[in-house]
Amino acid sequence: AGMVCYTIQIYFDFSGYSDMAIGLGRMFGFRFEENFSYPYISRSIGEFWRRWHISLSTWFRDYLYIPMGGNRCPKLRQKFNLMVTFLVSGLWHGASWTYVAWGFIHGFYQLVGAWTGPFKESFNRRFAVKTESFSYRLGQILVTFILTDIAWVFFRAETLGDAVRYLRRIVTQVD
Repeated sequence: AGMVCYTIQIYFDFSGYSDMAIGLGRMFGFRFEENFSYPYISRSIGEFWRRWHISLSTWFRDYLYIPMGGNRCPKLRQKFNLMVTFLVSGLWHGASWTYVAWGFIHGFYQLVGAWTGPFKESFNRRFAVKTESFSYRLGQILVTFILTDIAWVFFRAETLGDAVRYLRRIVTQVD
């Protein structure tokens, strides 16, 4: 419950601040784009990052990922660029190993998603999985939500050990 509540809290904090800035900007005649687009209904980690803190994600894409070569280079270099971008994003949030771990986890999720994508597509075609069914989409949303929840534990924790102990307790000491 604590993990889910923090997930909701961090969304309302960041999204709320962004909405206040957008509203204040409009009062002074400026028009800013929405910064959050329902990220917790994302069906993949990649989609989550297209919906979460859009201005910051776009900045990292435009000023770090793309200048390093983005996806216009060999596959291994693309993966390296992606991981560096997420690690730097973690450091941007704070000079702590927990933030670096949070960035690493999201980079790792992206790499696993890219690696397993072709296998999932092949499996879905072979077994005629109805990928547009409500239950399939809901399953994708739940998996993405749980994965982001796990990463938020590292974002919130004081130390890496605290994060690992918290996650271990979730799994081993269910009341």
